[in-house]
Amino acid sequence: MASISYGLEGNVVVVTGGSRGIGLDLARTLLAEGARVVICGRKQAGLDAAAAELDGGDRLLAIPAHVAREADVDRLFDQTVAHFGRVDALVNNVGMNLITGVVDAEPALFSKIVDSNLTGTWLCSRKAAQLMREQKAGRIVSITSIAARRAAPFMGIYGIAKAAIEMMTRTLAQELAPFNVQVNAVAPCMVRTGFSQPFWSNDDLLKEIVRAIPMGRIAETVDVVHPVLFLCSPGAGFITGQILMVDGGASAV
Repeated sequence: MASISYGLEGNVVVVTGGSRGIGLDLARTLLAEGARVVICGRKQAGLDAAAAELDGGDRLLAIPAHVAREADVDRLFDQTVAHFGRVDALVNNVGMNLITGVVDAEPALFSKIVDSNLTGTWLCSRKAAQLMREQKAGRIVSITSIAARRAAPFMGIYGIAKAAIEMMTRTLAQELAPFNVQVNAVAPCMVRTGFSQPFWSNDDLLKEIVRAIPMGRIAETVDVVHPVLFLCSPGAGFITGQILMVDGGASAV
């Protein structure tokens, strides 16, 4: 893909789940844009490896945090502000799924998936919104999924959580619009990451998935990174409350 500039130089962007997959590629591209980047993850080893790979110098901060724990989220944003002075954008990228149905799932399993996807997104958005409301400026972008709109085997609880994030996106957009804070989401189809490897690494299953995508392939991380960057950019200043489908046309058929 040709080089694209999004006008994010000097912006402070928090990327949850930034140590791998979409989050890691997003952090890498933001640093190339000249942004100041904060990544978080639950495992210190993963964060250390990501920080070494990104090599962002004093424009990169890696903070261990479990986004479903309020104290961790408070610490994440407090350290970000202490280090960089503000938060210009939050990208809610953390997501997890355990292969299960809905009917036979144990309540603890349901809560684990919902907490990691929905509760964590709310806690981070809540904290970021409080800061951005005072700044009278900010962007919040959440990664949801086509699973929020299309039921799929073994993705039910995940899809329920992602659907709730889409409604939260619209609600926050309305609540924060008077403060010049824009809130949007990007909803991809399957993306080739470690998260989805059990699906795309199976040739027969991959063929079935691709059959439902008019463009004939699943998404790569770069396909998600650039829409997110656009929604964080000055060019998206009058866009809020929107869910941008990044699915190769799957939702159009």
